[in-house]
Amino acid sequence: MFAMGRQHDELADAAAALANAETVTFGGVGLAGTMLPETEAYQRIEELAAGRPDEVRGHLERLLSEGTPAARVYAATLLERLDPAAGQAAWAGLRADSAQVQTATGCVLDSITVGEYAANRLAES
Repeated sequence: MFAMGRQHDELADAAAALANAETVTFGGVGLAGTMLPETEAYQRIEELAAGRPDEVRGHLERLLSEGTPAARVYAATLLERLDPAAGQAAWAGLRADSAQVQTATGCVLDSITVGEYAANRLAES
């Protein structure tokens, strides 16, 4: 039971960290390849999803409605991995989101609206 409590706390902690995400990046950033806390939180939730899909899904749904713009992008991405149809619905729901989100790929920083990001993801599928 202790292990389950610790696992639950890890999920809650990772979801809380993701809720305040400022940048969307799926790897290291900058010349040093530094991993941002939100990327680590994303990866931890992804790891926990297989063993606790319903609990993870609840956190993702909250992030979609209450998280920062970056948190909404991360949540839709994770939801798509957990349940592709639900992920597609999340992306469709985000198409009208005009909030700006910062993205990073290596040393390249960019800014895009959540809606544009969602439209790009839908176009890729």
